[in-house]
Amino acid sequence: MAAASWYHRDISRVVAEELLAKAGRDGCFLVRDSESVSGAYALCLLFQRHVHTYRILPDDEGLLSVQTIQGIQAKCFRTLPDLIGAYQQPNNGLVTPLLYPVHRARQAADEDSDGEDGRGGGQAASMAGGAGAGMWLGAPIAGRTHISQQLHQRLQEQVHSSPASDFMGFMAEYLNHHLQLDLEALRHGHPQLRHLSTALVTACRALHRRIDFTLAGLETLARVFDPPASPRSPAREQVSPPHAAAAPGLLTSDPDLELLLNKISTVNHLLSSLEKKVLKSLQETVSRHNLALPSVAAAPPPAAKPLAVQSFEVKVGKSQRATLTVDVESGTVAITKRGSGSPEETIPQDKILQLIKYQSVQSKVRLVYDRESQKSLSRDFLFPSARKREAFCQLLQLMKIQHSKLDEPDLISVYVGTWNMGSTPPPRSLASWLTSRGLGRTQDETTACIPHDIYVIGTQENSLGDREWVEFLRASLKTLMAIDYRVVALQCLWSIKIVVLVKPEHERRISHVHTSSVKTGIANTLGNKGAVGVSFLFNGTSFGFVNCHLASGSEKTHRRNQNYSDILRSLVLGDKRLSAFDLTLRFTHLFWFGDLNYRLDMDVQDILAHITKKEFEALLAVDQLNLEREKNKVFLRFSEGDISFPPTYRYERGSRDSYMWQKFKPTGMRINVPSWCDRILWKSHPETHVVCNSYGCTDDIVTSDHSPVFATFEVGVTSQFVPKKAPGSVPEPLACIEWDSIEVIVKTTSRSKCYIEFHSYCLEEAQRSGENTSQSCDIPGFLKLGWSAKNLPVLNPILPDLEYLGDQHLLLSIKGVESCESYGECCIAMRSMIGSMAQQFETFLFHRGEETGSMRGWMKVRVPKDRRSTRERLYEWISFEEEDAEPVADTPMCPKPPLQRLRYPSRAQPRHEPRPWGDAEPSPAVLCRSRPRSLPEPASGYTNPAYFIFEGVP
Repeated sequence: MAAASWYHRDISRVVAEELLAKAGRDGCFLVRDSESVSGAYALCLLFQRHVHTYRILPDDEGLLSVQTIQGIQAKCFRTLPDLIGAYQQPNNGLVTPLLYPVHRARQAADEDSDGEDGRGGGQAASMAGGAGAGMWLGAPIAGRTHISQQLHQRLQEQVHSSPASDFMGFMAEYLNHHLQLDLEALRHGHPQLRHLSTALVTACRALHRRIDFTLAGLETLARVFDPPASPRSPAREQVSPPHAAAAPGLLTSDPDLELLLNKISTVNHLLSSLEKKVLKSLQETVSRHNLALPSVAAAPPPAAKPLAVQSFEVKVGKSQRATLTVDVESGTVAITKRGSGSPEETIPQDKILQLIKYQSVQSKVRLVYDRESQKSLSRDFLFPSARKREAFCQLLQLMKIQHSKLDEPDLISVYVGTWNMGSTPPPRSLASWLTSRGLGRTQDETTACIPHDIYVIGTQENSLGDREWVEFLRASLKTLMAIDYRVVALQCLWSIKIVVLVKPEHERRISHVHTSSVKTGIANTLGNKGAVGVSFLFNGTSFGFVNCHLASGSEKTHRRNQNYSDILRSLVLGDKRLSAFDLTLRFTHLFWFGDLNYRLDMDVQDILAHITKKEFEALLAVDQLNLEREKNKVFLRFSEGDISFPPTYRYERGSRDSYMWQKFKPTGMRINVPSWCDRILWKSHPETHVVCNSYGCTDDIVTSDHSPVFATFEVGVTSQFVPKKAPGSVPEPLACIEWDSIEVIVKTTSRSKCYIEFHSYCLEEAQRSGENTSQSCDIPGFLKLGWSAKNLPVLNPILPDLEYLGDQHLLLSIKGVESCESYGECCIAMRSMIGSMAQQFETFLFHRGEETGSMRGWMKVRVPKDRRSTRERLYEWISFEEEDAEPVADTPMCPKPPLQRLRYPSRAQPRHEPRPWGDAEPSPAVLCRSRPRSLPEPASGYTNPAYFIFEGVP
């Protein structure tokens, strides 16, 4: 089957339809893997400009049959080519015979190594060949200990007489970088030589694959000559291992085969004895020379660090100056006028009602608080900078959290870091990286050492052992924060690693931890490129984290896009019940970061000139990632903090003063333009609270040609809700979710009938609508579907409380009746839909990382009157300066969290009544794309300009 060019493996439905549309002839066909049934296939057939999809299902015996129209008897076939051959004949139940196969495009060999990235990962270096080894052996070895220099000199002497220069390149890397780590472990009584083992495994990987290939062939040949098995005969003996004694006869009669056996025996002996030999030699050397090795001094466990009292110089009114003193431990804010020895006023934290950040003046804030003498008082303060204002707000937020009487948190802080370590050990201190200090939007010194609740650290080309790296991170955080962080998860793929650490008090709040990895190296079989991921629940909030290393090279933008798509499709994370949904919709908050390797499309001298002048906007305009996002190729509806730091790649190692943009290779000079390769993005459910407080890079960690990048987030979380009202004997009134209508437009050339699946954690089980009640395909390439109220289910959440329902979301999937495959998925926040009047919603549809359509409709969430009580979240007392809107009468009220700001502004505004949950902007899923200025505003327009054709707009 692998040779059948019409079999396209796991391409998506959208890609299949595009390929058939390009072919353009009736009877064109291809076969792909089914998205809805594992082990099944989908036969896609073009007829009269529409794509018809038939499922090919295996039965219990493995026979394949096509689900065709009723009245046609299904035929069974042993192989897929047999089935395709039969259906090339007419009158078999298909709309037209299979006439013209659409062939699978051949993929060019992808030399996706990190040779251009300097040293590259240990495993990735196996692809570099002799040139890479030569570079290593000719490199200066400054700063090595005496033993390392001796051994390296011996290796160089051997290379001239050895044909195994590639293999020696791996050994040179071990001696240059990893020998010290094995010596350190040996000195502390751990004689495993873990790094030597890793180097040998890497160097022998090609041999390993070849032996597997040869062994499989030999075993097949051996089975051909096995005697026929009978029910009473004993089990066959296993094939003898290669080192077993050779049987007399054929094998010993041929000199070449006998020589091969001797070679295999020698390799077996050397591999089994080499580690012992190295261990003995190193032990003798350490003993003989009393070798001094660098080691990190074990610092005594630091005492718990109380937060120091912080003071801020501010302006009050037009010219009066004052000092704001924040004492987090005692829970007070003191206001002292300049020249006064004592505070004018001291405000306890429980009297602070609201903190309003001005958007027009980034350094200004309004403090609203209670006074006994009068109902409330508000005062404006102007800080020296926006950074100081943010530090003040963070300290007040922390003060509120520490002094709240809640059993479970409403708000946590999340740190995300990414660093391509360049296959070199890290420096002794990572303080600047872990405390978000350096360049860009960084933490103020007053808040830099406030510990985060969760640390998620992704690395690429990390040469340290897994356990060694985790313990190094934990020790670093303990030194900085005086907290013994606990490991939630560690996932590794070759030298790509992700570590999740949490405060000890949060350990019990973490559940449903899942990890996964995807290889995207050469032919998607090598892990020198790829991704690792971790997902978990924090109480009632789901988190996903993905650390990736995409294809390198300025010219490989398309390959990077494909890497992203492969990772998105193949990572197995989150709730299994949501596996059919796009990965970006499965989590309340998804963070995606790593060495994405997107480059700048500009001449290197122009780039350097812009960097010198700190003209980053000009460079961001030619940033490949930004350009691909604007084309909707990758990271749809993700957010990224503003970049105000210089490109993080490719620096000269040992300094941050200059970029090493030239690289000399045997094939000539290669140019690696300075670029923002290392990025952190995120995507959250609509109407959730997430604020990026910092996004930058360090300027003092110089061991790699990449600078470490960090971002910190303030994230709203929900707890497992416990109803305040105990259930009684009388049946409880139910909340209900009612739909007036739903209208969907999908990008497809199919004319299939569809239904909608509804998923939510607030439902006992998934629900399903009836088939669509209206359908039109007047516009080529689009299918318009409609559902009336009678074909849409009334949904009853498991709990009717307003406080609970306001945090819930609905996931919807549009599925074909015949194929049961998804045409697109979306997420709707229930918070804005609560009320007695139906509210309009509108959002995009996604599938496998692509935008596949749009959905809009009217719905309402009814809450029983006695269940409408709610409370203010801890993050809701900080708001932005904005005008109030009049609420709809007779509607339950609840504060609405500040919404994340989009990178795609919209001029269009919602054309319906004000939402009952406050005056914030529409959710990020709604009205995200700006409308062309030349087009008139329709009375009720789609957000996507591609759909204006359905409303008569030319």
